[in-house]
Amino acid sequence: MNEKQTPATEIVRPTKKQRELLSFIDEFIREHGYSPSYREIMAGLSYTSVATVSLHVNNLIKRGHLRRRDRSARSLEVINSDATPSLTTNQVTPTEEKWLIDKVEHVFVQAEQTGEVLAATLADLESLIAALRILGLDGAAQSFVPRLNPLKQRLTNGAI
Repeated sequence: MNEKQTPATEIVRPTKKQRELLSFIDEFIREHGYSPSYREIMAGLSYTSVATVSLHVNNLIKRGHLRRRDRSARSLEVINSDATPSLTTNQVTPTEEKWLIDKVEHVFVQAEQTGEVLAATLADLESLIAALRILGLDGAAQSFVPRLNPLKQRLTNGAI
């Protein structure tokens, strides 16, 4: 019942021992193409019993770091492995930077050309500028700030 109530977004960070177990399983899968058995985990990490392995594996499943593909042997799967993070940096390629800036420009042009400025549009523009800063594109973000103030003025003056 608790497993169903816990949202998938609330994944608790693994402890040092759990990271070792996750790394072992992840490396084993990379080398062999299938997950290790509990006895192989026990031998590989110098545990003294299979029950200990089972306890640790079940805790990692509850915490959202591992899953079983089915009820068969060797069906463990590492979820969001620390060894292969999906996003390692906030660096943006020049092509992505151009695309992003073009998209922000498009939203600004839309807001400036329409007779009304909606609060939601203004919030979107502020979020986009903040996102540019987070991605390290401070120059681009700074260039849009002067265009934001007239839109704020139109909203507060009741040009809606």
